[in-house]
Amino acid sequence: MQSRLKLYTGEEAQESLVNENRVTIPLGELVSILTDASQSRRAWLRDFRHDDVQISSDLYEVLSTYWNMRRGA
Repeated sequence: MQSRLKLYTGEEAQESLVNENRVTIPLGELVSILTDASQSRRAWLRDFRHDDVQISSDLYEVLSTYWNMRRGA
């Protein structure tokens, strides 16, 4: 029987940590929470204003188009 060795580079552990820090929720739930926090002027919302958020490319396209149309009006 041939032995199988795996080279450990540390990347597996790093990938695991990245995935542990991600949560998937429906956009509607996120919008409701952020809208309420914004209207209530919650301080914690300002704490996260520079954090990156991942969205799908089609949602980004819709948001970008909306923002540009809104500014032009």
